[in-house]
Amino acid sequence: MTKVELVSAVAEKTGLSKKDSEKAVAAVFGSITEALQAGDKFSLVGFGTFEVKERKERSGINPRTQEPITIAASKTPVFKAGKALKDAIK
Repeated sequence: MTKVELVSAVAEKTGLSKKDSEKAVAAVFGSITEALQAGDKFSLVGFGTFEVKERKERSGINPRTQEPITIAASKTPVFKAGKALKDAIK
């Protein structure tokens, strides 16, 4: 499902216009992004949790030259599905 399809589905299920639905979807995504940027978790009970994990510096291999390289530490967003979502998919 794409963002456009999500906006259409929200509009259909809520009776809102597509413009209002697009604003609502953008607000939700914006809130999740802001929470993660602040270092907070974003939890939707029954659906799942978004959070930022820190990846340590590690060694790797350059696939082109086969030389060892150091991969810098980084932060990455992760999603952990909640029990209700897992059960709904089974």
